[in-house]
Amino acid sequence: MRPGSENPPIDTVTPVATYLDKILADHRAAAAADTRALDRLIEQASDQPPTRGFADRLRARATNGIAVIAEVKRRSPSKGDLFADLDPIEVARQYEAGGASAMSVLTDQDYFGGSPADLEAARSAVQLPVIRKDFTVAAADVCDARIMGADAILLIAAALDDAEMADFAALATQLGLDALVEIHDEAELERAQAIDAAVIGVNQRDLVTFEVDTDRARRMAPLIPDSAVAVAESGVSGPADAKLLAEAGYSAILVGESLVTSGDPAAAVTALIEASRG
Repeated sequence: MRPGSENPPIDTVTPVATYLDKILADHRAAAAADTRALDRLIEQASDQPPTRGFADRLRARATNGIAVIAEVKRRSPSKGDLFADLDPIEVARQYEAGGASAMSVLTDQDYFGGSPADLEAARSAVQLPVIRKDFTVAAADVCDARIMGADAILLIAAALDDAEMADFAALATQLGLDALVEIHDEAELERAQAIDAAVIGVNQRDLVTFEVDTDRARRMAPLIPDSAVAVAESGVSGPADAKLLAEAGYSAILVGESLVTSGDPAAAVTALIEASRG
């Protein structure tokens, strides 16, 4: 398996905050233009087969090394193509063979090159639970995640107000989905705790500078309640990071770029787990 092409980033000058703002604006515009009946979507989502238990799988692995949520990621807005022509089935099988506890699959097409088809293909090839990695901005997004086969959704605290976050989390629970609530600081942690989030992710990447800040992860780890699965997201470049984050108190790490560009995803996942054991 080879790394992706060397296509340049979308724009190496535009600040990342602009990326995030535009991505959210585009998703909210699409949601506003969606004329589908929510009641029908909820009914369709409720008729899907049982989910695989995303949060439970992470808790189970945490007793024997850090749980790895391995990401199927083709590109990023800031770096361009990572592995644009990856085969989601092959990558998923390698992740499972390497010992991953779960997968994350990008479904945003315009900015990350993903699709619901990637999620469906990856999930069908393995027994791992899958989180839909996308920008949830409407109740229909929660339903769509369930319909396409996801076992969990991502709720980004910085992208949602309190009512949205609570409503989407409640709908996810109603539909049998877990929700990973992504935070960046103490204020957002309080918001996640207010809705009793069962899985809380700390994004190490700054929303404005896009720089990785491992001090943020270490600072936030002891503040996350024991009742929640603590996940470190973004910027995990290898075994040394996995060890550091496990020692800080994280039960799981979400890793994308370093895995899809590794050339051997199975071995890369295994190395992360082994390093976290000591």
